[in-house]
Amino acid sequence: MSPSTPGAPASPAGPRTSPPANALFEYVLRLGDDRLVLGHRMAEWCGHGPILEEDIALSNIALDLTGQAAALLALAGEIEGAGRSEDALAYFRDETAFRNALITELPTGDFGFTIVRQFFFDAYSLLLWDVIAKGGHAKLAALAAKSLKEDTYHLRHSSEWVRKLGDGTPESHARAQAAVDALWRFTGELFERDAIDDAAAAAGVAVDHAALAAQWRELVEGVLREATLVVPAAPGAMVTGGRRGRHTEHLGHLLAEMQIVARSHPGASW
Repeated sequence: MSPSTPGAPASPAGPRTSPPANALFEYVLRLGDDRLVLGHRMAEWCGHGPILEEDIALSNIALDLTGQAAALLALAGEIEGAGRSEDALAYFRDETAFRNALITELPTGDFGFTIVRQFFFDAYSLLLWDVIAKGGHAKLAALAAKSLKEDTYHLRHSSEWVRKLGDGTPESHARAQAAVDALWRFTGELFERDAIDDAAAAAGVAVDHAALAAQWRELVEGVLREATLVVPAAPGAMVTGGRRGRHTEHLGHLLAEMQIVARSHPGASW
């Protein structure tokens, strides 16, 4: 069954606004939230993979993403300077305070949907980490260098599966193509640039979003062609809003499940 993918209203990036006082905190929060939310989605496959080896692979990817999120949220808390730990940022923020891209919070769907979503994100993440690892913020560059190694495996895994599904049976091809078509309109948000990005660049995290988007399209479209999948036509407008705290209804349900234990026993440790 193909999942529905409702999202926040499609909207252009709009005029630049002044960044908040602690823009670098917001920037690192975006990186952490992407991986925390997507890691949770991938963890939903634990015990449900189509084959045992794939069940283990998906669970390992979920663990990698959650580990990256923990390190990024810890760094975000350090930059914020308000005494919030990675656990506080993960478990005690409401959905409007999350800054993840909408593509990461969409329901898991079938295996084809999960793989295509992961492939789109892996390609973006690998390219982004490569830039940040060479940047001028030492702690973030170190995290990027470590994550780059993990994401190299993630991309190899997801791209191989895209080829298998797309160039496989009529059923696997149809499901993979449906996932590509459904997810394409969410990918533009990954490359939006705003005042937060400008301020992060001033702090040593300079990312050329236009160049990154071009590299991503070249990489992704090459794999889709090999998989005999059709690259969708550009939509009139991409679905955006996650970076500004405007989310789909799915994030609230995800957070309710993820945060229930910590919120039920605040201050507990184990």
